[in-house]
Amino acid sequence: MQRAIVSGFVTACVVIPVWIGGTEVGAEEPALERVERELAETQAAVRALEAKQPTAARFNPDISLDGLFAAGASTAPDLETLETGAHDPNQRGFTVQNIELTLSGTVDPYFTAIGHLIFGIDREGESFIEVEEAYMTSTALPANLQLRAGQFFTQFGRLNPQHPHAWAFVDQPLINGRMFGGDGMRGPGMQLAYLVPLPVYAEAMVALQDSQGETMFSFRNVPGDELFGRTLVERQVEGIGDLVVTPRLATSFNPSDTQTVLVGASGAFGPNGSGESARTQIYGIDLYYKWKPLRTVKGWPFVAWQTEVMNRNYDNAAVEDDPATVADEALPEEHLRDWGGYTQVMWGFTPRWVAGLRGEYVAGKNGDLTDPLRERRVRVAPNMTFYPSEFSKWRIQYNWDDVDSREDIEHSVFLQWEFLIGAHGAHTF
Repeated sequence: MQRAIVSGFVTACVVIPVWIGGTEVGAEEPALERVERELAETQAAVRALEAKQPTAARFNPDISLDGLFAAGASTAPDLETLETGAHDPNQRGFTVQNIELTLSGTVDPYFTAIGHLIFGIDREGESFIEVEEAYMTSTALPANLQLRAGQFFTQFGRLNPQHPHAWAFVDQPLINGRMFGGDGMRGPGMQLAYLVPLPVYAEAMVALQDSQGETMFSFRNVPGDELFGRTLVERQVEGIGDLVVTPRLATSFNPSDTQTVLVGASGAFGPNGSGESARTQIYGIDLYYKWKPLRTVKGWPFVAWQTEVMNRNYDNAAVEDDPATVADEALPEEHLRDWGGYTQVMWGFTPRWVAGLRGEYVAGKNGDLTDPLRERRVRVAPNMTFYPSEFSKWRIQYNWDDVDSREDIEHSVFLQWEFLIGAHGAHTF
């Protein structure tokens, strides 16, 4: 009973507003520090009361189900080749973008845990299930340290760690597809974070994760697949240098009582599958700015500006003249460079309504620039979102798409809708 009361308090006072903030419609608090403090206090109260409950009660996690769907029309018959994300609309007509089952709870006085299981239906109508994230987080480490261990999204930039229903647009930015592939960058590993004792929020973290699989697109990826003109080779983990290392620094401050700024810098370093000694380096910077007046109606009005810029250096190993490879002749060593970014502005102009505009640019240097994964693209996307409540939304978006390899500009329109039932944990500010 006590746990139910506390869970209700969390949902009403902290979890729901912060979840809305994750979708760019704003929490009630103007300052990041205040949100984090209240969330930490409430979580501590929950843990204290749960510790007094019978053992069986503590084994009941919070459960939620989120459904995200889209309908799309486009001048491109191959819409799936324009969209870069596995959760993006993948065809003209209807798409099941993401059905996410989330379970979360307290493990013991030292750890919390959360799992996100994804249910989907592909373009052929086949259903599938995948473990998107499942990890535990420490709650009692000394010296402002926090440990995360399990399967998790890499903390690189703003958008990569977010789940699709927290995005402000129907599809992921082009630069995220170029750097991290369709499913984003994630994998099994460990992350250590340190909250720097400064008057402003400042956090340093570093993650070590496995570098193999389709969710490690720019690194070892999937052996046997073809990427950038090479057949990816099998590389074993023989040392720490065969893992992906991802350091990140982030800080936030308030220029005034109505403004919050968050700035971050990230890097990712590890081996790639083009050869036995080839490596990849990715660098990125991100900026988030939010304005909200002192008096609001459920978080409105507000203006939020988000920008990310990334650069990738990819060593494409030399290929010997071997008919077993993708090429039938020797290929020289290449140093591929790809870069780009996006900037987006969201304006919550009246309660329940948010207007957005996103601009994107991606390009490559060296190597085969006619490769669809490396050619120059410019995309502009306005959208409008309506929130009937905290647990549902409707969004319409238009994409203007200029692709180097296509003679004409492609035009696409999407209608997206979402529902959420159950208790869903807070998203990162």
